[in-house]
Amino acid sequence: MMTLKETLGQLESLGTEKMREFNTKRGAGEHQFGIKLGDIRTVANKIKSDHELALGLWDTGNIEARLLATLIINPKKLSAEELDKMVRSERYTQVADWLYSNVIKDHPLAESLRTGWVNSDDTMAARAGWSLTSGCVARNPDALDLPATLDRIEAEMPGAAPEVQWTMNSTLANIGIKFPEHRERAIAIGERLGVFKDYPVSKGCTSPFAPIWIREIVRRQG
Repeated sequence: MMTLKETLGQLESLGTEKMREFNTKRGAGEHQFGIKLGDIRTVANKIKSDHELALGLWDTGNIEARLLATLIINPKKLSAEELDKMVRSERYTQVADWLYSNVIKDHPLAESLRTGWVNSDDTMAARAGWSLTSGCVARNPDALDLPATLDRIEAEMPGAAPEVQWTMNSTLANIGIKFPEHRERAIAIGERLGVFKDYPVSKGCTSPFAPIWIREIVRRQG
């Protein structure tokens, strides 16, 4: 068992100025150590699961402490209110995405949270809601009205915050990929809105621009 103080000390020892500069360029604030994500996973593997420690780490507000918290927390011990508070308290997308992947998407109350979050005025709550909606397209599409979802994306994505646009766009692409009957419309929406059309992409990577993304994944699937 590691104490909160011991864990923070270990995290701080792994930080580098290079990673702090990298994180800052991606939108991280000053409350960070600057640690490689792989090193955070290594620390998590040593701790395995410690719910109380995870809560203490989250409450520090430190980026790496929160990333580690998402790996060692017990999602089933979190109430909907606690999880909602966590989502709304974080503004760095790397932490928000780890919270989604490791905690939110498999939470027992994920669907009820999703329906509230997609209508929230809070940017990160809305981002999480659309992340869940994107996952729902793949795992539980019967819970969604897909034409109505496309209507909302078409109407709301242009004016949404960039953080929310990212997960709305993921939902749009997933609908186009998974459902041939909605593919033409999904592509048309992406073309008309042009969101992420000029997004820089490394060689060999697929563009997040929905029309390109949809067509490329469909092509790979044969």
